[in-house]
Amino acid sequence: MSSPGLMTTRNRPRRIAAALVACVCASGLAPAVLSGAAGAGVPCRAADTVRVASWSPGIAPAIAYARTRRGDISFAVRVNARRWDYRAEHVVATASVLKAMLLVAYLDQASVRGRALTRADAALLAPMIRRSDNTAATRVRDIVGDRRLVALARAAGMRHFRPAAIWGLSETSASDQARFFLRIDSFVVARHRRFALGQLASVIPSQRWGIGRLRLPGWSVYFKGGWGTGTGRVDHQVVLLVHGCSRVSVAIMTTADGTHAYGKQTLYGMAGRLLRGLPAFPSLRAGAGNHPNV
Repeated sequence: MSSPGLMTTRNRPRRIAAALVACVCASGLAPAVLSGAAGAGVPCRAADTVRVASWSPGIAPAIAYARTRRGDISFAVRVNARRWDYRAEHVVATASVLKAMLLVAYLDQASVRGRALTRADAALLAPMIRRSDNTAATRVRDIVGDRRLVALARAAGMRHFRPAAIWGLSETSASDQARFFLRIDSFVVARHRRFALGQLASVIPSQRWGIGRLRLPGWSVYFKGGWGTGTGRVDHQVVLLVHGCSRVSVAIMTTADGTHAYGKQTLYGMAGRLLRGLPAFPSLRAGAGNHPNV
């Protein structure tokens, strides 16, 4: 049995993984979700998909590392139909990971879904994600309101999300966020998916700590972090990795780290262990961009 607080599926033989891939690709949901986030210039190759379906994250090393670190750590990993959790139902403040939900809720408004985005839209949303601008987030929160955030959480299957008057104190969990990020693009109308994922792929260099420092050849990386303005009170990261039809989502939530520097180090150590052995692929073709063709 796995360590306390951990739920995982058993490793499957390669032939069962192949059958799983075939089943997922044949399902009615696959085209709507998978076509929206296929890596730019990367076709859906069965052999690649089987390799990812056969992979398992480094759960034991990650838990062992977490137990050596200050603070309170939880995480969740999802690969299509499979999941691995460690204290993933533990409720934490969202901090700035809420901004990914704000982005999706804004783009899903009836007044926005059916039209092209304007310069004003981009000027509001891009800073909120790329450099985690709090003023922009407050403006977006005022526009979309709690009702749209709650509706999005319900659609994504989140169980622990609760909005708060101060948006950074809204509640969530690693389980919530990994579930949301695994198919985040499916909650955005097709015409706006490239824009939405492009923001999550373009976080500024000074905020690309933790998973942003890992080398993941061939994978498109879409992520958002949340931190307590450098206090170490909160340091979270949630990420979607995409290669062809393969998806991996990871949510790492940490609180009471002591300092932001220490929290960033924890995120890097956790991400590196969880993604140990993730299949590497040839890099995306030069000039293809770091976001999907939609």
